[in-house]
Amino acid sequence: MSATSALSSTSAVPGKGLKANALGLTSSIVIATASVAPAYSLAASLGLVVVNVGAQAPIIMLLAFVPMLFIAYGYQGLNEIDPDCGTTFTWGARVFGPKTGWMGGWAIIVADVIVMANLAQIAGQYGFQLIGAYGLAASPGWSEIAGIVWIAVMTLICYIGIEISARMQVALLGIELLMLAVLSITALVKVYSGHGIAGSMHVSGSWFNPFNISSFSALTLGLLTAIFIYWGWDTAVSINEETKDRSKTPGRAAVLSTVLLLVTYGLVTVSAEAFSGVGTTGNGLANPDNSGDVLSGLGGEVFGSVGFGWFLSKLLVLMVLSSASASTQTTIMPTARTALSMADHRSIPSAFARIHPRFRTPTWSTIGMGLASIAFYALLTKISTNVLADSISSLGLAISFYYGLTGLACAWHFAPKVFRPGVSGRVLWLRFVLPLLGALILFAFFVYGAYQFWNPSFGTTQWHMPFSPHWIIGGVFITGVGSLVLGIPLMFIYRALRPTYFRGEVIRKGDWPDLTEDSSVSH
Repeated sequence: MSATSALSSTSAVPGKGLKANALGLTSSIVIATASVAPAYSLAASLGLVVVNVGAQAPIIMLLAFVPMLFIAYGYQGLNEIDPDCGTTFTWGARVFGPKTGWMGGWAIIVADVIVMANLAQIAGQYGFQLIGAYGLAASPGWSEIAGIVWIAVMTLICYIGIEISARMQVALLGIELLMLAVLSITALVKVYSGHGIAGSMHVSGSWFNPFNISSFSALTLGLLTAIFIYWGWDTAVSINEETKDRSKTPGRAAVLSTVLLLVTYGLVTVSAEAFSGVGTTGNGLANPDNSGDVLSGLGGEVFGSVGFGWFLSKLLVLMVLSSASASTQTTIMPTARTALSMADHRSIPSAFARIHPRFRTPTWSTIGMGLASIAFYALLTKISTNVLADSISSLGLAISFYYGLTGLACAWHFAPKVFRPGVSGRVLWLRFVLPLLGALILFAFFVYGAYQFWNPSFGTTQWHMPFSPHWIIGGVFITGVGSLVLGIPLMFIYRALRPTYFRGEVIRKGDWPDLTEDSSVSH
C-alpha cells in the first residue's frame, strides 16, 4: 500500500497521508528542542569540549550556535516553498539532482541511527542509577538489554501517534529545562557566596575570547563537538506535513529553538565551569573520568547527598534520563519521515511509504528505524564499548554534511531571486548570505574534521587495513566517513533495480511545487 492509497476520501490530509494540523508552533518548538536533548547532550559532551578548549568552552557554545542559526534560516526558506517531510533529501534533489538528494537523505538516516545507540546506552545506565541499581548500571550487558527495551518502547510511542509524542515531550522538556536552570543558578550562588569546591572560580571575560584557545585544531575539534550538542532542531521541519500552517510554522520553530538552546547551553556551561573548574583531576570538567557524564557528578556536588539535596540529585538523574528518552523518541520521528518521503518518491522500497490508517504515522519507516537502531547498538556493544564512544565522535561529519547541503541548496536556489529589484536586504541575508555562510562553515568543519579523525591517535580505536597491516586509520574516521560512503553502493544498487527516481522522473531538478514561491522572497 502506498502513502497515497492510505488516504481516506474524507481526510483533509495533504501529501503522503500523515495527520495534518496535529501540531502548532509551541509543540513544534518543544519537539525541536527535545530532539536536541539539552541535558543528555551536555552530560555527554561538555567535558569533551573542555578537554579540547579548556576555559574557553562558553565561547565555543556561542560560536557553534552561529552556523546552526544560519542553517536554520536555510531550512526556513526552503520549507516555505516545499514543505516536504523529506527536507534535505527532497530539496537536494530539486536543486542539485537525484543522487545528491539521495545522499542527503542517507546522511540523515546515518546520523540518527548512530546517535540512537548512544541514547540507548545513556537511557539504560541512568534508568538503573535512578533506582539505585548501580551494579546493573555498570554492567555492559544489562545496560544493553535496558537500552534495547528503551528503543522498543520509544518506537512504539512514535508508532501510536505524533500527538501523544508531542504531549509527552512537553512534560519531559519542562522538567529538563527547569532542572538545568535550578542546577545552574544554585552552582553560581554557591560560587559567589564562597561555598564552592576546590577549583571553583568566578566568571571571567577570558572565557569568551576565542584567541585564548591553544590551537586551530583544538578550536575546530571543540566546535565539531559543540555542533553535535546543537544538532536535532531540524526535527521541527521534518514533521512539517503534520503541522498547522506547514509552510511557515516549522521554519519559525527551527529558528526559535536554536535561540532557546543557546541560552540554555550558555547558562549551564558558564555555571558548571565556575563551580567545577577546568582541571583534569577531581571534579574538574577536563577530568577524563568525568568527560562522559559531567552532570551526575556535578549534581551531587552542587545539591549535596542528603535531605532535599539528595532528592534534587536524583531528580537531575531523572532529568538526563528523560532527556535521553525525549531525544530517542524525537530521533525516530525525522528518520521515519525521511524514509517515508524517500519511499514515496520511489528512491527506496515502497514498503517504507506505508501509513497506518488509524494513527496516520509511518509504519515500516518507524518500525524499521527502531530495528536498525537496535541492530546497530547491539553490533557496536558486541565489538567494543570504545567503538560505541568513537561513533558519537564521528557524528559531527554526518551532521555537517546534510546541514551544509541544506544551507547550500537554499543559497543556490534563491540566488537568482534575491537580487531582483525590490527584494529587501533582509531577504538577501536570510535566504542567501547566511545559509551560504553556514554551509561553508560546516563543509570546512567536515573536511578538517575528517582530516583529524584519520589520525589513529584520535579517539579510542584504530583499524588496520587488511591489504596493508602498517596502514592504520582512526576508528572515528572509519565510522563517520565509512557510514556515509556506504550509501554510495546502496544508491547504485537500488538505481539498477528501480531507476525511475534516479533518472529525474519523480523529482525533477529545478521543478518546485506551485506554492507561490515569490512569497518567500517578498518580505
